[in-house]
Amino acid sequence: MDRRKVAVVTGGAGGIGKAICDAFAAGGVSVCTIDVQDNDYFVGDIADEAVLREFAARVIADYGAVDFLINNACLSRGGLRTCSYDDFNYVLRVGVAAPFLLTQLFMEYFSAEASIVNISSTRHLMSQADTESYTAAKGGITALTHAMAISLAGKARVNAISPGWIDTAASSFDTSDMRQHPVGRVGEPADIVHAVMFLCDENSSFITGQNITVDGGMTKLMVYHNDCGWTYSG
Repeated sequence: MDRRKVAVVTGGAGGIGKAICDAFAAGGVSVCTIDVQDNDYFVGDIADEAVLREFAARVIADYGAVDFLINNACLSRGGLRTCSYDDFNYVLRVGVAAPFLLTQLFMEYFSAEASIVNISSTRHLMSQADTESYTAAKGGITALTHAMAISLAGKARVNAISPGWIDTAASSFDTSDMRQHPVGRVGEPADIVHAVMFLCDENSSFITGQNITVDGGMTKLMVYHNDCGWTYSG
């Protein structure tokens, strides 16, 4: 009998992470998530090395192999105006160091066709003011993606997804919000799930070291005064 596949997902208790977990589970994949919020597998802070080691040991003890590693968890603690040195480094531990260590801990347990997907952000290319902690983490995970793809050649494929504006709260939007997206709508968690599943599919075996932007075209649209319902008031 074929072994049931195993997916590890960080930050899987809500938002995009939960949507990814639900999709894997619906496909018959065993899901191991870690989150500071309550979930059905492991509650813990991935900024803590000891917690990561305990989590990885449990996954290995429970399943013995990992097919998919989705490094999704991240957060912001502000930037130059509001973020302390400790908070800045905390965000980097969550968004960059944890994916590095988890990959290292699972490296000898990846299945023959393993896939790692790092959830980056369009913020690695564009920013709002006072977001340096989050932007630095997303820049780091994007660079880490192609580095790990080379180091893990022949062992696992490694790719990233950069979401744009993704609504995780079933919000209502006005016309100007939607017009800023060439596709005519704000993104949904399912849009990221589809990309994750595509990269994890064995038919995508020729794709590694890449970053796929999933943003409805928003980062390709230049918005000036009186464009797309937006008015400059400075």
